[in-house]
Amino acid sequence: MSDETGQRCGVVAIIGAPNAGKSTLVNQLVGQKVAITSAKAQTTRARMLGIALHEKVQMVLVDTPGIFSPKRKLDRAMVSAAWDGAEAADAVLLLVDPIKQRRHELEPLLEALGRRPERKILVLNKVDKARKEPLLALAQELGDKAEFTEVFFVSALTGDGVPEMKAAIAGMMPEAPWMYPEDQVSDASERLLAAEITREQLYRQLHEELPYDSAVRPERYIERKDGSVEIHQQIVIARESQRPIVLGKGGSRIKAIGEAARGELSELLGVPVHLFLHVKVEEGWAESREVYEEIGLEWKG
Repeated sequence: MSDETGQRCGVVAIIGAPNAGKSTLVNQLVGQKVAITSAKAQTTRARMLGIALHEKVQMVLVDTPGIFSPKRKLDRAMVSAAWDGAEAADAVLLLVDPIKQRRHELEPLLEALGRRPERKILVLNKVDKARKEPLLALAQELGDKAEFTEVFFVSALTGDGVPEMKAAIAGMMPEAPWMYPEDQVSDASERLLAAEITREQLYRQLHEELPYDSAVRPERYIERKDGSVEIHQQIVIARESQRPIVLGKGGSRIKAIGEAARGELSELLGVPVHLFLHVKVEEGWAESREVYEEIGLEWKG
């Protein structure tokens, strides 16, 4: 931990409609991958923290699940995690995709934000793709619905505008000692982060074929004597008919998922990784307290 003189530290909650680019933005602010990204909406399930540094300021980023209209118990747990992530934050950052907008999810969010006391920041994403005039008009319109302290235009994907935004948010943080050591980038355990990375590959490689109702459960995480890590995970699916989709012909698909996840994990952990995956059909997993706790969500009975 560095000298505490002049240190500032605060919590920034990042909320928005599903697929607005929140995880990508968190990764940009931290400077490395701490949250999984996918073209599939509602990828983030638990409140994953990223820890970003700017000079003597530490910003604890709460990457909340996209807020949407919950139908199932799993959906309700995700929305609850999103709002819990915004509680007691020093700033709440609303990230908006100006191209898709997702008005049916954005409007209730703006309404709820208008009643909250935290300092609010509006960030319009995808400036590399959106046209300037509609972007400015949207910023004005949204600004009329909630009192935003600052408005930023960024591209979470390319990083355009992110350094300026990061410096500005750092300036809003209160004087306080840092909550985490200087070299820590996330509060997620390596065991949970490893499961998230496998789940990202599952979504990336099967996003057209496998529906959203799948999970990756961490089973064993063993540090071997040679310095490498042995990781065992279970891919949970809801129906037997999904098993051949995940396995692929002759096991080719699960092998590709495992290879991609293993490569990323080796790079992230800085050691060789031995990853073992197996598939389990569990029809009621989305109603299982045990699965919720294992993937980092709160069970509400």
